Amino acid sequence: MKILVIEPEKAPYEKEIGDDIHDMQAIVGGCIEPIYFEPKQDALVWCNDEFLLNGSQPNRVVGNVLVHGTFFVSGNYMNEYGEWDSCSLTDEQIEKYSKTFKNPIIALGKMEMADIEALCEVFEETEEPEITMS
Repeated sequence: MKILVIEPEKAPYEKEIGDDIHDMQAIVGGCIEPIYFEPKQDALVWCNDEFLLNGSQPNRVVGNVLVHGTFFVSGNYMNEYGEWDSCSLTDEQIEKYSKTFKNPIIALGKMEMADIEALCEVFEETEEPEITMS
C-alpha cells in the first residue's frame, strides 16, 4: 500500500507498506486511530490513538485536530462488502497531501502573533465532513 508519512518537523514522504494492521501500527508507534478529514472520504489520516498521552511532539493540523507524533495518509474506498477499507494513495493524492501537510506546526513557544492568527483561520475555514451510514 502506497502511503504518505508525515513526521514532526519533516517534509512528508512516500512509503510502501503492507496493508495489515501491524505495518500500519509500526508507522505511528502504537495503536492506530483514523481521522476523517476529507469530505469525499477518499483518504484517511492514521495516527497513534494515544498521541496526547504519550508525550508525542505536535505535528500538523488535520481537519480541526492538532495531531501529535508521526501519522500517515492512506487512500480509502468502499470494498465489495460495502465496508470502508484502506488502499494506496494515487499519485494525485500524494501530490495533494504533500502540499497540504508541507509545513510543520511551529512550537507554541516560538509562535509569533501572525502565526497564531493564521492557525486560527485554518480552524475557522475547516468544514466538518458529513459521515453517512449506509
